Amino acid sequence: MEVARVSDAEGPLILEVQDLVARYGAQTAVDGLSFSIRRGEIFGLLGPNGAGKTTTLSVIEGLRKPDGGRVTVDGADTERSALSVKAKLGVQLQASSFQSELTIEQLARLYSGLYGLNLQRRQLRERLADAGLAQEAAKPFKKLSGGQQQRFSLMVATIHDPPILLLDEPTSGLDPQSRRQLWDRIEGSRRRGGSILLTTHSMEEAQAVCDRVAIIDRGRLQALGAPNELVAMHREDPRVLAVSRGDVTLEDVFIGLTGSAIRD
Repeated sequence: MEVARVSDAEGPLILEVQDLVARYGAQTAVDGLSFSIRRGEIFGLLGPNGAGKTTTLSVIEGLRKPDGGRVTVDGADTERSALSVKAKLGVQLQASSFQSELTIEQLARLYSGLYGLNLQRRQLRERLADAGLAQEAAKPFKKLSGGQQQRFSLMVATIHDPPILLLDEPTSGLDPQSRRQLWDRIEGSRRRGGSILLTTHSMEEAQAVCDRVAIIDRGRLQALGAPNELVAMHREDPRVLAVSRGDVTLEDVFIGLTGSAIRD
């Protein structure tokens, strides 16, 4: 799936991560990480298991305080202006934690209220219809299929039209049709002026949909740029050539820079 690209020079910054450090006891999960995202940009945060992706998202979301560095969302510091930052974020986690016994119409009403929206039942039904869930409105969340749960999670994450959307493995476990529909909706959020920060283990997907990607390992930045630029930049890198099988791909660059060892 190819999407319209955003130039690195376009638009104001919506997210800045500056020299971020996060530790768990003696273990440093994020070690001086810096990157920024512009309005209307789809940005991929890539790394093997344990690279620090989820910890970075947790700091951006305000779920944990950094041990060093600074994160700002639309100019607001995540520590000093926590409530203001939360209102600017939409978050879709890999594992949803919705109240499983409630119907999705009840959940949509609940979360719209948490975001300060007073949506009428007709408006809620329209949102569900846009997500392809009009016929499921009276179903408990636990009765939805995996693809339906992902679509509902994305609908809730964007119900308040946040300027930036955080997605943790948004298409994990989805079939090709559901994955394509999900990306159509994500692209719709971008067309409305939103920015997207996502994690994914699919290098093919990252190369197809992301304007830029950051490859991190052991909490440190290894490479940053447009996918095709990174491929061109590392095409002759011996580490990449050692793992490539034919034309160099983003996956070859990723494995060349982070190693072939399986991470738990």
